[in-house]
Amino acid sequence: MPVRTAWLLNRTEDGAGQSRADTRLTPTGTMTPAGQLASRDGVIPGSPDGAWALSGLYVYGQSAGMTATVASGRAVVQGDKSAGAYPVALTEYTPVTFADGDPDNPRIDLVVLRVYDETQDTSSGRTEAAVEIVQGAPAATPQAPATPRAALALATVLVPAGASEGTGGIDWNSAVGDLRRATVAVGGIVPEDWPRDIPGSYPGQYRDVGAGGLQRWDGTAWQPYPPTPRWREWTPRWTTSTGAGTPSFGNAAVECRYVHTGTLVHASFNVYFGSTTVFGTGGTGDNWRFSLPVRAAGASQATGFAGLQDGTRARRIARIRLTTADHLEMEVSSGDLDGTVAAHSGLVDAVTPWDWSAGTQIAGTLVYESAEPAE
Repeated sequence: MPVRTAWLLNRTEDGAGQSRADTRLTPTGTMTPAGQLASRDGVIPGSPDGAWALSGLYVYGQSAGMTATVASGRAVVQGDKSAGAYPVALTEYTPVTFADGDPDNPRIDLVVLRVYDETQDTSSGRTEAAVEIVQGAPAATPQAPATPRAALALATVLVPAGASEGTGGIDWNSAVGDLRRATVAVGGIVPEDWPRDIPGSYPGQYRDVGAGGLQRWDGTAWQPYPPTPRWREWTPRWTTSTGAGTPSFGNAAVECRYVHTGTLVHASFNVYFGSTTVFGTGGTGDNWRFSLPVRAAGASQATGFAGLQDGTRARRIARIRLTTADHLEMEVSSGDLDGTVAAHSGLVDAVTPWDWSAGTQIAGTLVYESAEPAE
């Protein structure tokens, strides 16, 4: 028989129940959980050339008519919670034939992989697995029938009104709706190739979304993994190297942002000084310090550059240095663009490279290594 299932009554190859070959062919082990006792049912992923997530149990039609084919493959079918999950294998390509269409209305039929277990459902009188068609009700707007207990939905098939072998049958190019979903062993990454948002089974479960990479279930929704880095606002603490003559932003426009991914930090640093900004009272030996958004791995002589501007012509370039693991300072590294000799040079402070005032500004970017990786 082409359909085999495990965990039924023991049998010989010709009898009812489970044979040794059934046990070898069907997928066994703990699958992705769907509760304390239930497992996530689905098709075991894989294809001969590795090009597709799922090739098993595919429903398709190759020629006009009323007969489709179900590809061989393996699956796990969940019964009632108390019954557990049944591993099933379809070892041959299997034809399924649909009943003729209703004269007046279309209908949607359901192709399922179904397990009959007389110990769980005595009314069936059967102990076997089968590929079946569950016929839907004809209607102007037909709906797919419900999936029976202990069955895995493989596909829907739209049967047009009046369809039969003599009228050309079913248009297989448009009639089949693939309902297969993948299942894997517990802890495995689940492939999801269709635009269906199937909830996860437990926080920490992963799934593959093709070109989108991986996603992680957080208990309520699928989230990108690793998390997508996002820019965040950051207001630096403005101090001096000696702690004296402390400056303050006042009504300055502080536009600073950063993004932290792994141990890499990108930051933009833009300050437009205002009328109530206090620049401090320190001299050329009391350098400005700005706190970093994320603690650095250590000091660094060069992590970026900043433009210093006073009016429309007075402009300097400063090298951004990390003088401690928590602070940046800026060292003037150019003269004015118009060739004017700078009154002061070295690290930026209240009077370097000029006497700062309302309307002056600093705009820079920096990149550095963080002490700890992003969470």
